[in-house]
Amino acid sequence: MSEQKVTWLTQDAYDRLAEELTEREEVTRAEITRTIELAREEGDLKENGGYHAAKEDQGRNEARIRELKHLLEHARVGRPEDTVEGAVSHGSTVTIEFPGGDREAMLVASREEKEHTDLEICSPDSPLGRALLGKHAGAEVSYDLPNGRTMKVKIVEVHD
Repeated sequence: MSEQKVTWLTQDAYDRLAEELTEREEVTRAEITRTIELAREEGDLKENGGYHAAKEDQGRNEARIRELKHLLEHARVGRPEDTVEGAVSHGSTVTIEFPGGDREAMLVASREEKEHTDLEICSPDSPLGRALLGKHAGAEVSYDLPNGRTMKVKIVEVHD
């Protein structure tokens, strides 16, 4: 059996996702069930747009509940134990310089952290994220682009 991938989250992100799960299980699920029941009372379900829309909402809600449960079950709060000070890690803010001199600051984190920052998110599992992990300011790294080309960037700053 393959090892489960761990998603690293800040405490804020973990708490926010746990609250979303509770809201979806306890409030949203009940609201959708009531909507479905009311639509059923209207009669013919084949041509009942409200019923079909509510069933679609129910499916999306249940899918998100499953996703949240799985994520929270496998999430770890904090940073990996093998994090080296000054090196890019999960939760680091890193500024990179692209060819031509353009710079961009980004947070190396899962997309669930987006709620807590205005920075771009760079997934540690993306080609760029994998290239950055473990590297220090001043390092040049290369990663593959979706079009098959390779991009080289320089790490300008790393902040924990």
